Amino acid sequence: MLNSIFTILSFQLIGEFIQKFTEISIPGPVIGLILLLGVLLIRAKYFKEHHSIENNLVDFSERFLTYLPLLFIPVGVGVVMHLSLLEENLISVISIIVLGTLLTLALTGFIMEKLLKNDNPK
Repeated sequence: MLNSIFTILSFQLIGEFIQKFTEISIPGPVIGLILLLGVLLIRAKYFKEHHSIENNLVDFSERFLTYLPLLFIPVGVGVVMHLSLLEENLISVISIIVLGTLLTLALTGFIMEKLLKNDNPK
């Protein structure tokens, strides 16, 4: 379990370094997550057997996801503290939420359609 935490935090740290040194607008943890996904995909492609690292990451991730809602508490407090700012930009915020939701649904549907089509060749 400690190896899994170390692996995830190491990739997050690498992502933070990349973000700081390149000054791109993508958050460091997202860069680290993309790098971790890339490493896992490469390992899965070239090494057919499952390694204990992947199994440990899956076990840790499943346990960690049960506590994920706790991470949203600070965000909720921040929103409540800045309600006046939210009220000033209410139309923009609602528009972005609706547009983001519709875009996410459309993209998810498109990707699922492509995946299902590739999964069931005729």
